[in-house]
Amino acid sequence: MKIAMLTNNYKPFVGGVPISVERQAKELAKLGHEVTVFAPEYKQAEDIRPGEQFEDPQQTRRERVIRYKTSSRKMENGMVYPRIISREIIQAFEKEQFDCIHVHHPMFVGPIALYLGKKYDLPVIYTYHTKYEDYLHYIRPFQSVEDKSAVRQEIFRLGKEKIVPGYMRWFTNQCDLILAPTFSMQEAMRKSGTRTPTAIFPTGLEDSFYIKDEEKCTALRQQYLQGRKHLFCTVSRLEEEKNPRFMLKGIARLKERMDESFRVLFIGEGSMRSELEKMAAELGISEETVFVGNVENQEMKHFLGACELFLFASKSETQGIVLAEAFAAGIPVVAVNATGVEDIVVNGKNGYATAEDTEEWSARIMEAMEIENYGRLKEQAVLTASGFRSSRLAVYEEMLYAQCINQREKEESAYENERNRAERVGASIYRLFKAS
Repeated sequence: MKIAMLTNNYKPFVGGVPISVERQAKELAKLGHEVTVFAPEYKQAEDIRPGEQFEDPQQTRRERVIRYKTSSRKMENGMVYPRIISREIIQAFEKEQFDCIHVHHPMFVGPIALYLGKKYDLPVIYTYHTKYEDYLHYIRPFQSVEDKSAVRQEIFRLGKEKIVPGYMRWFTNQCDLILAPTFSMQEAMRKSGTRTPTAIFPTGLEDSFYIKDEEKCTALRQQYLQGRKHLFCTVSRLEEEKNPRFMLKGIARLKERMDESFRVLFIGEGSMRSELEKMAAELGISEETVFVGNVENQEMKHFLGACELFLFASKSETQGIVLAEAFAAGIPVVAVNATGVEDIVVNGKNGYATAEDTEEWSARIMEAMEIENYGRLKEQAVLTASGFRSSRLAVYEEMLYAQCINQREKEESAYENERNRAERVGASIYRLFKAS
């Protein structure tokens, strides 16, 4: 198959969607398919060029990346604004004969995908990666309205409760198939009015992610422990929707309650870093928190493997790829219960999902670290991760694509048969009138 993937963000931007798109493209290429990723241009990255190609590790096919032009403006979190009409995408479709379109965002590239799907009669598959109502503060018309006048608060409320859900309902019902990363997200889409067929399809982990260099893990552990007893970590962008303030408050409460010393690594970057570093100092936990910054994806498993627990507080996840990554590294999770968390974290089995309460959150961390619990949680974490191998998921994705293509061909065939039948009936009626 020749597959077109359209995305609003891609590497070097750091986030869950770029990771998901890259892994899917690579695994599908290994299966012999030709994958073209249409991704935004990042002018600040000298190593990114239009028309670049990334070799599949087995060198069976080439995964092609075509960069399209973007606006000079950026969102606060570093995301770029794709141009509504992209010449690079349109021209590529004029030259290529794709079999299906897989779009990863409903805005910007979303309408382009729908237009091209109709123009070239191709099935459009959409992955529901993001709860967009939780990201309104990045979109210019809704920026800085949450805490101001009643009118602006009403605009924000309408955006969150009416405009975004209404648009999502319209967009998803124009697609041929919706991929939801978890069961809870699939149910949420059904309840919101999505009538398009849906399938559960989580983001997978590359096989190499399950193999760690233990010496690297040990070296990182010693580097960051600095004489303390325990090392924990969290991985997320340092942005409002990831709930980092709660994390710091929870760590402060843990320091008060826990007899043994510890440190927490904050892996990731974002616009709130300075604010969070200041907040950590005010809470008296500067020595317990380390803001590491971004880490290369291939090194993430070693950072995770250096730690004993993965801590999480985000309430805006659809899946939470990092949770699966933590399990693959063999570390249990303690997270605030929310969509994306409840589908993978099983209380008392591979970790704990708690209320957004610092007392409960810190208590569960201490419970997880008890000798009689930790070994069992760690063992179950590894078992949970085994179901997220991207090589296995790619075979399932291949089947879903094929079903969409076959369904579209059946519909075309039925339409042609109906049209031919109508033409035959019309011709017969015409002959009868003529004979009379």
